Amino acid sequence: MHLGRRLIVQGLSYVEDIVYVGLGALLTIAALTLLAIALKSATAALWHHQFLGQAIDLLDQILLILLVVELLYTVQVSFREHGLLAEPFLVVALIAVIRRILVLTAELPKVAAAGESAFHHAVTELGLLAFMVLLLVTSVILLQRQSRAEKSEPPAHVAQD
Repeated sequence: MHLGRRLIVQGLSYVEDIVYVGLGALLTIAALTLLAIALKSATAALWHHQFLGQAIDLLDQILLILLVVELLYTVQVSFREHGLLAEPFLVVALIAVIRRILVLTAELPKVAAAGESAFHHAVTELGLLAFMVLLLVTSVILLQRQSRAEKSEPPAHVAQD
């Protein structure tokens, strides 16, 4: 490769690394902040004997923290591999969809009281979210099977006797 091209590629690689490190730092701060907020909320709910009433909100916060941690893992994998892998993004999407399902399900009694149209919209959204869960889980399973199959196959350049 020409020296100029190599220097440009190397420079862009350094920029990419700096961006990944910055994203990792921001996601770490976000995850730790969200964790502290969730711990504070859970402690306050326990202290005031309102834990059962706050359980859905706490679960929502926990899933948001998991979402941020999965994004952090995705950044870590991208940094290490110098490329994007689909599976971590699918896991992030799966957590986000499950989080929305739980929140929507918890709000369903309020939505039902808001009227038939709002309830119909919520049920339709739940159906679409359930379909997305099936689609995302199937995608993750297929990617894992493909990855295992590729690891078990001998390289194409190795001669077979």
